[in-house]
Amino acid sequence: MTVFRNSSLSALLVIVLGVLATLAIPQWVDDFALIQITIYVVMAILAISQAFIWGFSGILCFGQASFFGLGAYTYALSVINMGESTWPVLLAIAVPGIFAMLLGYFMFYGRLSDVYMGVITLTVSLIFFNSVNSTAGPEYHVGKAPLGGFNGIPAIPGINMPGNPENTLDAVAFFYLSAFSLILIYAGLRWLIASRIGHVIVAIKENEQRATLLGFDARAYKLFAFTVGGCIAGLAGCYFANWGSFTSPTVFSLAQSAQIIVWVIVGGLGTLVGPIIGCMAIQWLTTQIGTQQTFNANLVLGFILTVFVLLVPKGIIPSLGDVLSSLFARKPQQGEDA
Repeated sequence: MTVFRNSSLSALLVIVLGVLATLAIPQWVDDFALIQITIYVVMAILAISQAFIWGFSGILCFGQASFFGLGAYTYALSVINMGESTWPVLLAIAVPGIFAMLLGYFMFYGRLSDVYMGVITLTVSLIFFNSVNSTAGPEYHVGKAPLGGFNGIPAIPGINMPGNPENTLDAVAFFYLSAFSLILIYAGLRWLIASRIGHVIVAIKENEQRATLLGFDARAYKLFAFTVGGCIAGLAGCYFANWGSFTSPTVFSLAQSAQIIVWVIVGGLGTLVGPIIGCMAIQWLTTQIGTQQTFNANLVLGFILTVFVLLVPKGIIPSLGDVLSSLFARKPQQGEDA
């Protein structure tokens, strides 16, 4: 019970701090900085989707970018055709979720090992990248929306108030939408993990054979977790397409897939807030490196990942928790057993 109370208290603290930061940031920064912070938040939604399926479900997905890209393209194509964003936003969540469910069904019920699942998910992402990259001609379109090939889809209409296409969200409103979505997703995943379903999912991650012998269908629970992760990644893709009013095949790229893994490793596998912090820290660092020509950004990020894997294998948040626990641990008094 103590562990549960501490876990609930930490989740509540994260939510409260998140809400306070969301309300305060637009008052402190200019529009340019707010737009930059918004993309950090959007990518943090993508990071938390990977954090859930890998850290709590034990599913190492190298192709989370495929669901992210599907969300971006689904929103872009549907909003251009429909002229209003309410249904496109829902489709951007549903289509990647359905695709994740179908892909996961063949992987989990096919009883593929973790290595093969990683290879398959990565291959699917690369298939999407190469396929969409080859649709540059005018004959490639969905309704009145051209796919654009390697040029991508520009001038994507932004999210509007439901039923009012003329009232699109400005930079501040879109930041609020993204940030509160991240907070709600975090809270929802924490609730899910603390529920009976979440306990079973974590138990399957720890020992799938034992959970199966206890009567749980491990494949069904893993499929559920994988589908949830796909839906969340699709929402992140939808917001990404809104943020820049543009999307291109790079959302499916190998670099994008690798970045997501790095965020989770740096922030801390087995946590939800860790990958959020890792994602934002890496994005901020990448932005800073990009403003100068002295160092190559990919080289620096590779060095950081190597350092974290070798010296801080648990990631930022778990390692920080260990340090704080050791500092605040009660020292034995004289006459007590050490």
